[in-house]
Amino acid sequence: MAYRMQTSVPSLMDLKDEPDHVFEMYGPDSRKAGSYAANCLLARRLAERGVRFIQLYHRGWDQHNSLPRRIREQCRDCDQPSAALVKDLKQRGLLDDTLIIWGGEFGRTPVSEKGNGRDHNPYGFTMWMAGGGIKRGFNHGATDDFSYNITENPVHVHDFHATILHLMGLDHERLTYRYSGRDYRLTDVHGAVIKALLA
Repeated sequence: MAYRMQTSVPSLMDLKDEPDHVFEMYGPDSRKAGSYAANCLLARRLAERGVRFIQLYHRGWDQHNSLPRRIREQCRDCDQPSAALVKDLKQRGLLDDTLIIWGGEFGRTPVSEKGNGRDHNPYGFTMWMAGGGIKRGFNHGATDDFSYNITENPVHVHDFHATILHLMGLDHERLTYRYSGRDYRLTDVHGAVIKALLA
């Protein structure tokens, strides 16, 4: 299996068979190796080949200063390729079986801090999901008028993980093991599937 994995990489990375309209859909950076746009295109190619877990990174979101300029740059890098990935998977009949999760580990405070940036906010932030059994065009939860605290339908990280596992066909409560006199599972000792998110 390791040999097959290694020998499949050259054909995976060779984008010469991709038509121009696909590169145009993913955006101007899609031909630049290592860019977020090129990685989104590679993610689709990996999904086509049956790779079960694919993780993409776009670093540099920790904007404690220069937020207006930097957020524009990062949105320019991410918006078109992320939308293209969803569209491409859907056109190829892969979206229903592919769960896409886009987000970070915290949000940003709604007020500017010194240096024209924003501080970390663990109390209210967004995770964006598509495909793989998620309800389409749906918002779950809300924050206050300042986007600081959750006011409606809070989701704990254990609930989020339980929901992801459910969408992958796993019952998070059955993946339990005993250690040092305590029952542990992938969602620790908490977590419930958020049924409102399911299609």
